[in-house]
Amino acid sequence: MKLSFLDPLYARPGPWAAVCLDTSRDIEDPEKAIELRWRHLRDALSGQGVDSATLSALHTAVGSDREVSGRHGKALFAAHGRLGLAEKLPEPPAADSARFTSIPDVLPLVLQHAPDIPYVAVALSRAFAETDLEEDVVVHYQAGRWPMSRVAPEPRYNHIGAARDWPANAFAVAHELENLRRWTDAETIVLRCAAEDVWLRGVLVNHLPVSTQQRVVTVPDSGRPVAGPGRALLEAELNDTLRATVNEHDRTLTHRFMAQRARHPDTSEGLSPAITALQRGQAHCLLLTRPVNLPESLWAGPEPTHVTLTEPDLHTFGVHTGRQEPAGAVVVRALVGTGAELITVPRAELSLQDGVGVLLRYHDPYT
Repeated sequence: MKLSFLDPLYARPGPWAAVCLDTSRDIEDPEKAIELRWRHLRDALSGQGVDSATLSALHTAVGSDREVSGRHGKALFAAHGRLGLAEKLPEPPAADSARFTSIPDVLPLVLQHAPDIPYVAVALSRAFAETDLEEDVVVHYQAGRWPMSRVAPEPRYNHIGAARDWPANAFAVAHELENLRRWTDAETIVLRCAAEDVWLRGVLVNHLPVSTQQRVVTVPDSGRPVAGPGRALLEAELNDTLRATVNEHDRTLTHRFMAQRARHPDTSEGLSPAITALQRGQAHCLLLTRPVNLPESLWAGPEPTHVTLTEPDLHTFGVHTGRQEPAGAVVVRALVGTGAELITVPRAELSLQDGVGVLLRYHDPYT
């Protein structure tokens, strides 16, 4: 998973106020609940020394996701009176949090981006026109990156046409779907249709290129709404299809890591070898098993590669003004600063020492 979406945070100096809170709207009087949650977090930040201008910037952003229905959360980052990043979270945090640190504590947000699978969702159905009894074919389709698009959906496209014209219209719809798939590098097309509409599906899929046909996953029409307010098209079907998968790029990197570990086990897994690789800019990708179990803090200096387990280790870089920061914040800054990537893997699928592995850009025979 690439981490370029975090670039705006590291383009500005800290310290950073980071807030993760539950902004779900599936409860009675959600506005009151969110206001109460934010009040507790604001008091906590104020107690940590956050200035009033930064608190005001955060306050303005807390209620900016009213259009999103159901369970979800919000991650906010602000410094020096300005909001640096605000993202909706597909899952509310297990516990609300507020931290004021020199390095933005972004790991909770990053983990919700995984597995970051690009897809196209298609809902195909029949309906009767309002003006007469002629049957129509209705198509809704939308691209996204799972799971973040659950609560930050891309534009939705629609097609309605007479069923008798479907053989001709399906060609145009398939052309639009293929363009969208190419534009977004979608790896999967999740297509929902009723069992009795197998003909509609067949006509549409047969107009797609053969290579794209192989990416189509058909799911039954459950009768559920295609989308809730502010939610992704076919969210439930996408969850059933994609929740246990990884994107193709991450799968390739994981296979490369497994091959590397077989040859060089001592430099491929464990927290200490991973930190060494980050210090040298040697890490191509860091692997973390879920649930993530990093230490509470690491030592950090002014540069992304200044990351160590102890304060004396930091002195070897000539840094004598280091500080302890949240481990996740230090690690992610090092990844972004050196252009490395991150993959999270369920612990049951991949056992790693300390829950950490590192795929190296190159192997140093002297280490």
